[in-house]
Amino acid sequence: MQLPELDLRQSVTERWNATIGAIDIVFGPGARHELPQLTASAGYKRALVVTDPGVRGTGYMDEVGNAMRGAGTEISIFDDVIQNPTTATVARGVDFARDFTPDLIVGFGGGSAMDAAKGVNFVLTNGGAMEDYEGTGKARQPLLPSFGVPTTAGTGSEGQSYALISRDDDHRKMACGDPGARFRVAVLDPELLSTTPRAVRFVTGIDAIAHAVESHVCQRANPVSRLFSGQAWKRLSRSFASSLDADAELAVRGDMLLGAHLAGAAIEASMLGAAHACANPLTARYGTVHGLAVGLLLPHVVRHNWPAAGDAYQELAGADLPQQLNELLAAGGMPMTLREHGIEHSELPTLAAEAATQWTAQFNPGPAQEADLHAIYEAAY
Repeated sequence: MQLPELDLRQSVTERWNATIGAIDIVFGPGARHELPQLTASAGYKRALVVTDPGVRGTGYMDEVGNAMRGAGTEISIFDDVIQNPTTATVARGVDFARDFTPDLIVGFGGGSAMDAAKGVNFVLTNGGAMEDYEGTGKARQPLLPSFGVPTTAGTGSEGQSYALISRDDDHRKMACGDPGARFRVAVLDPELLSTTPRAVRFVTGIDAIAHAVESHVCQRANPVSRLFSGQAWKRLSRSFASSLDADAELAVRGDMLLGAHLAGAAIEASMLGAAHACANPLTARYGTVHGLAVGLLLPHVVRHNWPAAGDAYQELAGADLPQQLNELLAAGGMPMTLREHGIEHSELPTLAAEAATQWTAQFNPGPAQEADLHAIYEAAY
């Protein structure tokens, strides 16, 4: 007997709960309204909310915050998060949090807010400075429980136990991970994406797509991570172009939000590769927005890796994956060469040398020595 075809969009227009990778998921339009009851029923009395000025300006945070107060949870909002949060961002958040003494931390915003919330949690509970937690399992004391409420479909940080924090001195991104930093609850509400500017939807969506592609083929990929990455790719690739429209329907926003989360879960269960290794130096040296940096490089990384990972790429998206990626990138209407974004050709050797030191390079399925990464930059130039 042939099973009926599943309507995958049904799941993004309805409210549902599930546990994915030890994180309790509350998904659906209006899911944010469950946050006050979630915090109150768990007995939390003082919640520190970590967000940025743009998200604060939408009114969503104050709406939810007032409801949380009404349910018996006092809140204090730290809204000084910047894009690509730095060690200084975390230090400011910790100073703010010490005066409030929270028993819960809520990251409310894009990936930067999520990462900053995790960073504040590390230093607030364990002391020292953010630099002390680079790597895995450096926390010696329990971290505070935390919730994540993403307002962009991008990093999937709400599904991961790592915070990406840039050093103030050299702008190098540090990956700081610990099981205790993982959010206990992620509230995925597609309605929160309605105020996201188009340019942000483009770069965050491309980042999520890159997560699905790289986690599917990296050296740590496995059957579980590929379940997540495959479903993420299916949702993201079919809805990305439509999601750039100002009036994108709720099902499209839901597809992107769930796809980004599943791609984040795939990273948590595996790793990334050369596109992210090459993107980080562009952000550090030129301030290139992370999602754009990854997008500039991803099709060239796929072509570079094809001899080593072609079967896995085809399992994900077929033999024309590089062309599909080019078409998705073209939907943004943005120049997609390094040259057009002001990258100096003379800097490519330096960028390659720095990319070779990035932690994700070692998990790339194809060769990722300095010369290989230089060739990828050249192809993207």
